[in-house]
Amino acid sequence: MRIGRPCAVVLVLALGVTGAFAASLSASTGTLGAARVATPRCTAAGLSVLQNLSSGTVVSVTVANLPSACGNATLQVTVNNGAANASGSGTVPAAGGSVTITLGSAPAVAAAEQTDLVIIGP
Repeated sequence: MRIGRPCAVVLVLALGVTGAFAASLSASTGTLGAARVATPRCTAAGLSVLQNLSSGTVVSVTVANLPSACGNATLQVTVNNGAANASGSGTVPAAGGSVTITLGSAPAVAAAEQTDLVIIGP
């Protein structure tokens, strides 16, 4: 099979341009580091977690026994039933106590569910 002259010129130009792009990439050495930082906690005590139900779905979650050290923190809650999940967030009262977080959607109650809590701040 013989390649015509115009095709050969296009092929050579295409390979040259590809080589030029690769030549413009720079390779440099660098370092990869890691660090360990202690994360302070507002509580290490057990919290009470209660799912509030309506018509076979979880509509909100009430978290209680929050100490005042967690006051004004943001509490994020996620409920996962294995098929769907829903989340919501709210602010812990300044004096602690309890807070009810309304979920963005209402997942169905299931035999096994996971409820995750994340406290950010204060």
